[in-house]
Amino acid sequence: MPNSARPKNDTLLRALLREPVDYTPVWLMRQAGRYLPEYCETRRRAGSFLNLCKNPQLACEVTLQPLARFELDAAILFSDILTVPDAMGLGLYFADGEGPKFERPLREEWVIRGLTAPDPNVHLRYVMDAVAEIRRALGGSVPLIGFSGSPWTLACYMVEGGSGSATDYRTVKTMLYDRPDLMHHILTVTATAVTDYLNAQIESGAQAVMIFDSWGGALSHAAYREFSLGYMQRILAGLKRSHDGQRVPSIVFTKGGGQWLEAISDIGCDAVGLDWTTDLGEARQRVGARVALQGNLDPMALFASPDKVAAEARRVLDSFGGDDAGGKIQGGHVFNLGHGISQFTPPENVKILVDTVHSHSRRGSARS
Repeated sequence: MPNSARPKNDTLLRALLREPVDYTPVWLMRQAGRYLPEYCETRRRAGSFLNLCKNPQLACEVTLQPLARFELDAAILFSDILTVPDAMGLGLYFADGEGPKFERPLREEWVIRGLTAPDPNVHLRYVMDAVAEIRRALGGSVPLIGFSGSPWTLACYMVEGGSGSATDYRTVKTMLYDRPDLMHHILTVTATAVTDYLNAQIESGAQAVMIFDSWGGALSHAAYREFSLGYMQRILAGLKRSHDGQRVPSIVFTKGGGQWLEAISDIGCDAVGLDWTTDLGEARQRVGARVALQGNLDPMALFASPDKVAAEARRVLDSFGGDDAGGKIQGGHVFNLGHGISQFTPPENVKILVDTVHSHSRRGSARS
């Protein structure tokens, strides 16, 4: 299949670009993961999570697994946001029960000043090979989403030496307030690395890209704009907007970022992801025609009984509302969770969710 061809099911791309669609598309953050027994088996064969990420064939295998089970409207590259700082020489490893760690976190000024952006086609070649492999395997069925962490989120890991969410962000925030020059240097280099990384994914076959700002919500109002939002805007300014004649939509997701919705909408992205703390209908009124919205079911709702899962899916769809557009519904909403799916989620409830989103949204103008 030539790269220039749109996928047979291009509903996701249309919705992200706010074009009319037949139904609301759905995909799930972390849709290829430990809640699927087949994923656990592939990971066991890989020997470790990092081995799985760095093997293009196995990364392709797990990327496709949820699409074999559920009628999802997109595949998302299986990888990890920390591959970028790993390629910058920080020494990523995963400790049992403790999550990701770095052997060489950024603490000393001389180390920070020497930080450089890696060449994604060299130091992250395995990711590009995985993107190309997945595109071939999809055979033009649904779009492939590429992604990266935001500079601020990556910096949290790079400075803390592990997951910032497991701490009070003391080390990284101390640097932010005490040595903003060093923090800005880290973020500047990382923004260049992320821009290059996402563009390389687009050139390798990604048809939409997403920036995960997982820890942006930990910042103060002023600090968010200076140390997170500004650098995501810099990335978007340098991002390829089309490839092989096709538009490549971009999504920005700041967990806990509902208060900055208007500001995020103005940085040049095509869609803004929302967690479950923001009402979709109110968000739609706030952004108007500027961007599409993605979200925003609470992942914990998937542990409820099947009828409650379906009811929550309908509630989210009805919150966004529907517009009739000549037999279609106006695009602008991509159904997703408000954060990544839990590893303990019953797969059968995911099927109910996906099927409900499709069936309920097909009612189009019957929703108000």
